[in-house]
Amino acid sequence: MKTQPPFDLQTIRRRFPALQLEVNGRTAVYLDGPGGTQVPQPVIDAIAHYLAQGGSNQGGPFFTSQYTDTVIMAARHAIMDFYHARRPEEIVFGQNMTSLTFAFSRALAQTWQPGDEIIVTRLDHDANITPWVMAATDRSVTVRWLDFDPTDCTLRLDLLPGLLNEKTRLVAVTYASNAVGSITDVPRVVQMAHQAGALVYVDSVHYAPHGPLDVQALDCDFLAASVYKFFGGHVGALYGKYEHLDRLPAYKVRPSSPQPPGKWETGTQSFESLAGVTAAVDYIASLSQTSGSRRERLVWAMTQIKEYEMSLSYHFLEGAAKIPGLRVYGITDVENLVQRTPTFAVSLTGHTPETVATRLGEQGIFVWHGDYYAVAVMERLGLADKGGLVRIGFVHYNSHNEVDQVLAALAALT
Repeated sequence: MKTQPPFDLQTIRRRFPALQLEVNGRTAVYLDGPGGTQVPQPVIDAIAHYLAQGGSNQGGPFFTSQYTDTVIMAARHAIMDFYHARRPEEIVFGQNMTSLTFAFSRALAQTWQPGDEIIVTRLDHDANITPWVMAATDRSVTVRWLDFDPTDCTLRLDLLPGLLNEKTRLVAVTYASNAVGSITDVPRVVQMAHQAGALVYVDSVHYAPHGPLDVQALDCDFLAASVYKFFGGHVGALYGKYEHLDRLPAYKVRPSSPQPPGKWETGTQSFESLAGVTAAVDYIASLSQTSGSRRERLVWAMTQIKEYEMSLSYHFLEGAAKIPGLRVYGITDVENLVQRTPTFAVSLTGHTPETVATRLGEQGIFVWHGDYYAVAVMERLGLADKGGLVRIGFVHYNSHNEVDQVLAALAALT
């Protein structure tokens, strides 16, 4: 297992201005990545350049509008490569994954009939639960729940066949839990759902910064993520199979274009953020030590990132096991790290999650506490009314030394 990334970590860290921040005389330790990663200088420059250039709204017959059109198309191609979509028209932009999911839940619900069924999971972020539950309620559609195993927080896919039937219209599933890090076997979900005639909507917000995405290999119908979770600005990016985007009715004001993706994009987009999208994808591709297409470089970089982050997980779990009263939820078997992201939900005996996060924050170590909108996860674990858990998340710009720092800070609280 790699203990060092396939790139110069210090050089990488210097590309992220925020990582130079000091709190109370100490260099800040950003372990809040699951809530949003920091951005490298090229992304900052791309966003600033768009604003300085004087971009106008899209579709106009003049230079600044044509410049915006170019920025939008470049972002579409970048996410096409990042997701491995077939064509740029399969990429839809929006405010974030939550907003996109609400829009698509309303659109898909128009095709449902009373008595139909959908499936959501208790492992998901609420953004991939409540929009579907609300849409189902509006259409008198039955909601079925797929549980997870509370002992290791892995999805009970063995129960999925018993929930699927000829009435199932949709399965909404997370690629990886934003709370406990468990990775879902999405190809298996898709295969079972498609055999039953159901569509699959994948929330990939948490998985996106931690491993390569390939919507063609997954064969999912829809996949959504938020770019600020993988080193970009605040914008959501959704993939949909073109036949679905073309066939389904868009739930929005009268579209400027009857064809996808324009028919799905509401209001005026954040064009400066879209400039940052391309820069974020290009940043990831720049980590590759191979030549080839951007897609090939992205796959190499994300594969190496996943391997390096597994070493961070290994290091954290080894140290966590030595701290009295520290409990790690989710997969803790170091032989099974491929099935989790480097995101850990923990509790510490004698301390509330808020107290732990506050004490660490005073030392410049940034972690989250609460439920992080993984409401169903905390309810299933019996922690919803107990303040949730502390969430510690690593990404590729974190170091083993930072793992040691958070472990030492946790140990000092015991």
